[in-house]
Amino acid sequence: MSQRSPLAQLGCCYYPEQWSDSLWKDDARRMVDLGMSIVRIGEFSWSRLEPAPGELNWDWLDRAINTLGDAGLKVVLGTPTATPPRWMLHKHPNMLALDINGQPRKFGSRRHYCFSYTPYHDESKRIASLMAERYAQHPALIGWQLDNEYGCHDTIRSYSTSALKAFRVFLAQRYSTISALNEAWGNIFWSMEYQDFDDIELPNQTVTEANPSHWLDFYRFSSEQVVRFNRIQAEAIKGLSDKPLIHNYMGRITEFDHYPLGEDLDIASWDTYPLGFLVDRSGTDSAWQKRFERQGDPDLQAFHHDLYRTVGRGRWWVMEQQPGPVNWAPNNPAPLPGMVAFWTWEAIAHQAEAVCYFRWRQAPFAQEQMHAGIMRPDNQPATAYTEVLETSKRIASVGALEFAQAEIALVFDYESCWAWEAQPQGENMSGFGLALDFYRALRRLGLNVDIVAPSANLSGYKVVFAPGLFTWSSSLLKAIGQSQAVFVLGPRTGSKTKDFQIPQALPPNIAGFDCKVTHVESFARGNERAWASDLNNDTATSGSKEKLSGQAQEKLSGQAQYWLEHCEVGPDIEVCATLEDGTPTHFRQNNIHYLAAWPDAVALLNLVKGVVSEAGIDVVELPEGVRRRVSTTKEFLFNYNAFAVELDDQLLNSASVTIRDRV
Repeated sequence: MSQRSPLAQLGCCYYPEQWSDSLWKDDARRMVDLGMSIVRIGEFSWSRLEPAPGELNWDWLDRAINTLGDAGLKVVLGTPTATPPRWMLHKHPNMLALDINGQPRKFGSRRHYCFSYTPYHDESKRIASLMAERYAQHPALIGWQLDNEYGCHDTIRSYSTSALKAFRVFLAQRYSTISALNEAWGNIFWSMEYQDFDDIELPNQTVTEANPSHWLDFYRFSSEQVVRFNRIQAEAIKGLSDKPLIHNYMGRITEFDHYPLGEDLDIASWDTYPLGFLVDRSGTDSAWQKRFERQGDPDLQAFHHDLYRTVGRGRWWVMEQQPGPVNWAPNNPAPLPGMVAFWTWEAIAHQAEAVCYFRWRQAPFAQEQMHAGIMRPDNQPATAYTEVLETSKRIASVGALEFAQAEIALVFDYESCWAWEAQPQGENMSGFGLALDFYRALRRLGLNVDIVAPSANLSGYKVVFAPGLFTWSSSLLKAIGQSQAVFVLGPRTGSKTKDFQIPQALPPNIAGFDCKVTHVESFARGNERAWASDLNNDTATSGSKEKLSGQAQEKLSGQAQYWLEHCEVGPDIEVCATLEDGTPTHFRQNNIHYLAAWPDAVALLNLVKGVVSEAGIDVVELPEGVRRRVSTTKEFLFNYNAFAVELDDQLLNSASVTIRDRV
């Protein structure tokens, strides 16, 4: 089934409250001249909307929306709940979140509220309802953004008194009896048994590690608090407005489950900062970061594009696109010329309906004064201005795109990320990192990928990758038993029950798959172990393994890193690959592949190439730094490298996007 995407729109984030109203009309005109049609406003404006409790000031926002609408712009109006004003803290002194060390997240920046503090729920519902009552029928309104960047600044998990009380209620509802909780958590260990739910504390500040089941339930609880908070605003606005509800998610934020939160919204969006995210969110080494310092990681943005397309059930935007140097990363280089247009086209190629740039004009004051905009503080065009103008013209010439369902699905699960966090069993362990590694390998082969939830309908996919899925979902197990697809399961899959205990049948705990993980080991970065070539379908070499030196063979075959499982297998299990010391790392039975180790990039590319090729999927092995995405009629080639690359007798210029018709 194919899906036709509308012609992508461009927009920006604008803060009329931060500028003289004498600039508004000219700003709106210039946005339209630049090819923009959307503007997001309001998400940080509570102190200007309500300077004192109950003292509402709508006049400036009325005039701003009218000015933007009169210019032909459509407005996304944000609820300002990420930045409660100072008077709110006087009114609700217990609203602050506490960090893991019990320190308050104080006023003076943003996101200083605790999701479990119910009086703030009421305040958020009140301001959202008042905004909806006033602007729901405004002809310029195109949508609502609820709050801003849930999870930014490590603000999902609070260790406040409000959180503790709500956590106890959550546990009582989940387990009904304290004896059931004790059994599920295994609290006989270390005499941790409780007599009452009110005996339970939050899992921080224990002498040594807290029970991982305790942590996992706290992570579940914290995620549910975000969903609950968001739902309160969503329901308040839906009762008054029929315009789409949106939230702007972030990159590599896994502390809450985006799938259930997205069910209360109409469109998913996210804020993409490729250069800022390269160092602290890509999980790559210094050489990689130096190579892509001014371009961003070649896969991190695309991973989130595909993820949020699923979270939005097919509808997604970029709400904030980096337009130049940012202010908050460890270092803040400028993008290479052309990268702002490049990032825009990559989002469009992954089916974005809109790309909005943060921000229209660089602020000359406060925390983000070093964050570039489309306009400079002196109101002259910044370097991204011309790129946005050229992109808007090119969008019209390329036209609307149509996409088919991908042949490959990658299962991504937030709860599995929490499980990896609760009991990592070694350094460098990350459920997100493992999923991203698999995604990178698929992208290196020029493949479209659909990132899906564990509960997704998997019909129509030829190959399904499920790396590191700690606990089985019943729908996924059913699909494995009934689907004709090939399933590739990564290490640690099925290794725990929902209560975070080792299953009695031992991992990977799949009925009919005669393989048991007997013990595991983890090892440090730098202590990787050489991976022998695939024993049955050698895609790693073009000649005999025996003719290669040990060093060359290791380079071609790759290594196991971080994690290794030792398994007992039955006679129907085929061993497809081993380490050079003979330890099996890749098992197969019928349509199930199981990896008992975490492959490095080379080993994973070889393995993935063999599996998808055997499934009848055409691959295009791309040069490093080049990525590909296809619609039904167009092929997009993205050269992330700072140098030209040749592909299919065509020269791809440095940091460039090539769009060509599919043959």
